[in-house]
Amino acid sequence: MRVLALLAALLLAAPAAAQRADRATPGFVRVRLETALGNVVLALDAKHAPVSTANFMRYVDDGRFDGISFYRVARSKQAPQFGFVQSGIRTDARRFLDTIAHEPTNKTGIRHLDMTISMARRGEPGSANGNWFITVGAMPSMDASPGHPGYAAFGRVVGGQDVVRRILAQPTGGGMGGTMLMKPVYVRRAVRLDGTPRPTGRPRPWLIEGRKDG
Repeated sequence: MRVLALLAALLLAAPAAAQRADRATPGFVRVRLETALGNVVLALDAKHAPVSTANFMRYVDDGRFDGISFYRVARSKQAPQFGFVQSGIRTDARRFLDTIAHEPTNKTGIRHLDMTISMARRGEPGSANGNWFITVGAMPSMDASPGHPGYAAFGRVVGGQDVVRRILAQPTGGGMGGTMLMKPVYVRRAVRLDGTPRPTGRPRPWLIEGRKDG
């Protein structure tokens, strides 16, 4: 049974192995996150998770992820080298677009394996918008199961895995059970690497207010 479980895990991980940070893969859109600890490259699965991927790319193309931070880290108590790191717009209404439909893992086939990016949400499915997390180590409890909608996984980290692990290791405290980063990890910008940018054309008030503050 243990051998079968290992084979199943390898089969689930196989699609991610075909994706690379340095070249495009059909059906995927790559994004480079330029963080204070180094670059992270994501490959988002536009074929199997089109709603979540399109939502993320709207934020990227609008520059709504430029200047955000990784603000939360949740580590496993039993194995602190595993857990997840969270980023996005937090509660910044100036950057907010819209909530999106939930894409459960039992429909997309994208599981919460090591270095999976997934949508965070404030409550019930359908409340996700501009916040997301990356898993460090497999987290099957976040997959959909009977009576449990899970979270919407929509891609993988294909470059900068070491950066994600460094973020996971940063000191935490404060609220959310002590999982808030004491010093958030700044994201200078998020850059589309594949395809043509499609900005929404909606107002970007945080830029206007930033100029006034300066």
